[in-house]
Amino acid sequence: MEEILKFLCSIYPLSEKCQKHLLRVVEKEDVKKGAVLLRPGEISQRLYFIKKGLLRCYYLLGEVEATAWFFWEGDTVVSIRSWYTQTPGKQYIQALEDCELYFISHADLEYVYQHFLEFNFVGRVLTIKYFLIWDGLVETIRMQPAVERYKLILEHQPEVLQRVPLGDLATYLSMTPETLSRIRGKIN
Repeated sequence: MEEILKFLCSIYPLSEKCQKHLLRVVEKEDVKKGAVLLRPGEISQRLYFIKKGLLRCYYLLGEVEATAWFFWEGDTVVSIRSWYTQTPGKQYIQALEDCELYFISHADLEYVYQHFLEFNFVGRVLTIKYFLIWDGLVETIRMQPAVERYKLILEHQPEVLQRVPLGDLATYLSMTPETLSRIRGKIN
Protein backbone atom coordinates (compact mmCIF):
# COMPACT_ATOMS: atom_id res chain seq x y z
CA MET A 1 0.00 0.00 0.00
CA GLU A 2 2.95 2.30 0.63
CA GLU A 3 3.83 2.14 -3.08
CA ILE A 4 0.34 3.31 -3.98
CA LEU A 5 0.51 6.24 -1.56
CA LYS A 6 3.89 7.20 -2.98
CA PHE A 7 2.45 7.04 -6.50
CA LEU A 8 -0.58 9.15 -5.55
CA CYS A 9 1.57 11.70 -3.72
CA SER A 10 3.82 11.97 -6.79
CA ILE A 11 0.78 13.30 -8.65
CA TYR A 12 -0.15 15.73 -5.89
CA PRO A 13 0.90 15.90 -2.22
CA LEU A 14 -1.77 14.30 -0.04
CA SER A 15 -2.33 15.39 3.55
CA GLU A 16 -1.38 13.00 6.33
CA LYS A 17 -5.08 12.77 7.25
CA CYS A 18 -5.98 11.76 3.67
CA GLN A 19 -3.20 9.16 3.58
CA LYS A 20 -4.33 7.65 6.89
CA HIS A 21 -7.91 7.46 5.63
CA LEU A 22 -6.77 5.72 2.43
CA LEU A 23 -4.82 3.20 4.50
CA ARG A 24 -8.09 2.37 6.30
CA VAL A 25 -10.34 2.01 3.24
CA VAL A 26 -8.07 0.58 0.52
CA GLU A 27 -8.01 -3.22 0.58
CA LYS A 28 -5.67 -5.80 -0.92
CA GLU A 29 -6.83 -8.72 -3.06
CA ASP A 30 -4.77 -11.49 -4.62
CA VAL A 31 -6.40 -12.83 -7.78
CA LYS A 32 -5.54 -16.01 -9.69
CA LYS A 33 -5.05 -16.16 -13.45
CA GLY A 34 -8.40 -16.58 -15.19
CA ALA A 35 -10.46 -15.01 -12.41
CA VAL A 36 -13.21 -12.67 -13.57
CA LEU A 37 -13.50 -9.50 -11.47
CA LEU A 38 -16.50 -8.04 -13.29
CA ARG A 39 -19.17 -9.50 -15.58
CA PRO A 40 -21.80 -7.93 -17.83
CA GLY A 41 -24.85 -6.90 -15.85
CA GLU A 42 -22.80 -6.11 -12.74
CA ILE A 43 -22.06 -2.60 -11.49
CA SER A 44 -18.38 -1.65 -11.31
CA GLN A 45 -18.10 -1.02 -7.54
CA ARG A 46 -14.31 -1.24 -7.17
CA LEU A 47 -11.49 0.82 -8.60
CA TYR A 48 -8.47 -1.50 -8.80
CA PHE A 49 -4.80 -0.55 -8.71
CA ILE A 50 -2.48 -3.22 -10.09
CA LYS A 51 0.64 -3.78 -8.03
CA LYS A 52 1.53 -6.97 -9.92
CA GLY A 53 -0.06 -8.79 -12.84
CA LEU A 54 -2.09 -8.27 -15.99
CA LEU A 55 -5.82 -7.70 -16.48
CA ARG A 56 -7.87 -7.32 -19.61
CA CYS A 57 -11.20 -5.66 -20.23
CA TYR A 58 -13.33 -7.28 -22.93
CA TYR A 59 -16.87 -7.56 -24.19
CA LEU A 60 -18.77 -9.97 -26.38
CA LEU A 61 -19.72 -9.35 -29.99
CA GLY A 62 -22.24 -12.14 -30.36
CA GLU A 63 -20.20 -15.17 -29.27
CA VAL A 64 -16.80 -13.57 -29.97
CA GLU A 65 -14.66 -11.90 -27.30
CA ALA A 66 -13.34 -8.45 -28.24
CA THR A 67 -10.54 -7.09 -26.05
CA ALA A 68 -10.87 -3.39 -25.34
CA TRP A 69 -7.89 -2.79 -23.07
CA PHE A 70 -4.98 -4.37 -21.20
CA PHE A 71 -3.92 -3.14 -17.78
CA TRP A 72 -0.69 -3.95 -15.92
CA GLU A 73 1.48 -2.81 -13.06
CA GLY A 74 0.79 0.78 -12.04
CA ASP A 75 -2.57 1.01 -13.83
CA THR A 76 -5.97 1.70 -12.31
CA VAL A 77 -8.90 -0.32 -13.62
CA VAL A 78 -12.68 0.08 -13.76
CA SER A 79 -15.42 -0.51 -16.29
CA ILE A 80 -15.62 3.16 -17.23
CA ARG A 81 -19.30 3.69 -18.03
CA SER A 82 -20.48 1.42 -15.24
CA TRP A 83 -18.15 3.05 -12.68
CA TYR A 84 -19.12 6.64 -13.47
CA THR A 85 -22.85 6.03 -13.87
CA GLN A 86 -23.13 3.25 -11.27
CA THR A 87 -25.27 1.25 -13.67
CA PRO A 88 -24.81 -2.33 -14.91
CA GLY A 89 -21.98 -2.64 -17.40
CA LYS A 90 -21.40 -4.71 -20.52
CA GLN A 91 -17.75 -5.61 -19.99
CA TYR A 92 -15.73 -8.32 -18.35
CA ILE A 93 -12.56 -7.63 -16.40
CA GLN A 94 -10.39 -10.76 -16.21
CA ALA A 95 -6.96 -11.64 -14.81
CA LEU A 96 -4.56 -12.86 -17.50
CA GLU A 97 -1.90 -13.53 -14.85
CA ASP A 98 -1.90 -14.01 -11.10
CA CYS A 99 -2.40 -10.49 -9.74
CA GLU A 100 -1.75 -8.52 -6.61
CA LEU A 101 -4.40 -5.80 -6.53
CA TYR A 102 -5.50 -3.02 -4.25
CA PHE A 103 -8.99 -1.59 -4.48
CA ILE A 104 -11.24 1.11 -3.14
CA SER A 105 -15.01 1.01 -3.33
CA HIS A 106 -16.97 3.59 -5.27
CA ALA A 107 -18.59 4.86 -2.06
CA ASP A 108 -15.24 5.16 -0.27
CA LEU A 109 -13.68 7.02 -3.19
CA GLU A 110 -16.60 9.44 -3.31
CA TYR A 111 -16.06 10.08 0.41
CA VAL A 112 -12.37 10.79 -0.25
CA TYR A 113 -13.26 13.26 -3.01
CA GLN A 114 -15.73 15.07 -0.76
CA HIS A 115 -13.60 15.21 2.39
CA PHE A 116 -10.07 15.52 1.01
CA LEU A 117 -10.20 18.09 -1.75
CA GLU A 118 -6.54 17.56 -2.71
CA PHE A 119 -7.50 14.10 -3.92
CA ASN A 120 -9.69 15.65 -6.62
CA PHE A 121 -6.51 16.78 -8.37
CA VAL A 122 -5.18 13.20 -8.33
CA GLY A 123 -8.47 11.90 -9.73
CA ARG A 124 -8.48 14.49 -12.50
CA VAL A 125 -4.89 13.71 -13.54
CA LEU A 126 -5.58 9.96 -13.68
CA THR A 127 -8.83 10.47 -15.57
CA ILE A 128 -7.13 12.68 -18.16
CA LYS A 129 -4.32 10.12 -18.54
CA TYR A 130 -6.75 7.34 -19.38
CA PHE A 131 -8.91 9.48 -21.67
CA LEU A 132 -5.80 10.38 -23.67
CA ILE A 133 -4.71 6.74 -23.87
CA TRP A 134 -8.21 5.69 -24.91
CA ASP A 135 -8.42 8.43 -27.54
CA GLY A 136 -5.06 7.37 -28.96
CA LEU A 137 -6.12 3.73 -29.03
CA VAL A 138 -9.38 4.46 -30.82
CA GLU A 139 -7.58 6.64 -33.34
CA THR A 140 -4.94 3.99 -33.96
CA ILE A 141 -7.43 1.13 -34.34
CA ARG A 142 -9.75 3.06 -36.64
CA MET A 143 -7.24 4.93 -38.77
CA GLN A 144 -4.25 2.61 -39.24
CA PRO A 145 -3.93 -0.46 -41.45
CA ALA A 146 -3.46 -3.78 -39.64
CA VAL A 147 0.31 -3.90 -40.21
CA GLU A 148 0.76 -0.41 -38.75
CA ARG A 149 -1.34 -1.31 -35.68
CA TYR A 150 0.97 -4.25 -35.00
CA LYS A 151 4.08 -2.12 -35.54
CA LEU A 152 2.76 0.44 -33.05
CA ILE A 153 2.43 -2.30 -30.43
CA LEU A 154 5.99 -3.46 -31.19
CA GLU A 155 7.25 0.09 -30.80
CA HIS A 156 5.23 1.37 -27.84
CA GLN A 157 4.14 -1.72 -25.88
CA PRO A 158 6.53 -4.60 -26.67
CA GLU A 159 5.77 -6.22 -23.30
CA VAL A 160 2.27 -6.99 -24.60
CA LEU A 161 3.77 -9.51 -27.02
CA GLN A 162 5.35 -11.47 -24.15
CA ARG A 163 2.43 -11.31 -21.74
CA VAL A 164 -0.81 -11.35 -23.75
CA PRO A 165 -2.23 -14.44 -25.51
CA LEU A 166 -2.23 -13.93 -29.29
CA GLY A 167 -5.99 -14.39 -29.61
CA ASP A 168 -6.59 -11.57 -27.13
CA LEU A 169 -3.99 -9.40 -28.85
CA ALA A 170 -5.70 -9.98 -32.21
CA THR A 171 -9.07 -8.78 -30.91
CA TYR A 172 -7.38 -5.80 -29.23
CA LEU A 173 -5.88 -4.86 -32.62
CA SER A 174 -9.25 -5.44 -34.30
CA MET A 175 -8.09 -8.29 -36.53
CA THR A 176 -8.44 -12.04 -36.74
CA PRO A 177 -5.81 -14.31 -35.19
CA GLU A 178 -4.94 -15.50 -38.72
CA THR A 179 -4.27 -11.94 -39.89
CA LEU A 180 -2.11 -11.32 -36.84
CA SER A 181 -0.11 -14.50 -37.51
CA ARG A 182 0.52 -13.48 -41.14
CA ILE A 183 1.63 -9.98 -40.08
CA ARG A 184 3.94 -11.40 -37.41
CA GLY A 185 5.43 -13.79 -39.94
CA LYS A 186 6.17 -10.98 -42.38
CA ILE A 187 7.67 -8.64 -39.78
CA ASN A 188 9.64 -11.23 -37.82
